[in-house]
Amino acid sequence: MPKQPKIIILHASINDIEPLIWRRIEVDADISLRTLHHILQAAFGWTSSHLHEFEVGDQTYTIHDEYLLESIDEGEPVPLDDRKAKLGRLLFPGQRFTYLYDFGDSWRHTIHVERIAEVAEMRGYGHITDGARGGPPEDVGGPYGYMAFLDAIERKPRTQEGRELLDWIGGKFDASAFDRRAANAALLRMAWNGWGRK
Repeated sequence: MPKQPKIIILHASINDIEPLIWRRIEVDADISLRTLHHILQAAFGWTSSHLHEFEVGDQTYTIHDEYLLESIDEGEPVPLDDRKAKLGRLLFPGQRFTYLYDFGDSWRHTIHVERIAEVAEMRGYGHITDGARGGPPEDVGGPYGYMAFLDAIERKPRTQEGRELLDWIGGKFDASAFDRRAANAALLRMAWNGWGRK
């Protein structure tokens, strides 16, 4: 008898930013951590321009590329390939794990497994059911750089720094805005395109 398909309900939030930027996401249990990376990218408005890693329990999972593997010092544990790590085998209800995006800016996310549920059939893509606040721009300098960015564009928009940052971001930025429909549309496009075939 075939196994009943399952979905995993995740609550993901970016650490060290107040008020909290978070998303609630439903994913198929048979996806890999690499696919979850792509889902998180769409959920928070990132562009997948930087390296990432997951820490689940005492194990690290990341992209297995030659450059990254060569940078690991002798004697250090080698991270596992995130394409081979299936969520259904790794995760359990109540568990918390970490997703780090961009080793320079260090966007650390805490992910909480809220629930695992049986479903009639798998979707084949992630679905964002809830969330709050817009994701920070790429390359803004991590949580502390982001807070300085918001201070400059919200409290001092007429200063030279405020004007330059607004120009850099494209003229306007609303930190409170989260467009769930746009994020879900991005997830559908990504699933249709095979998650970038990475």
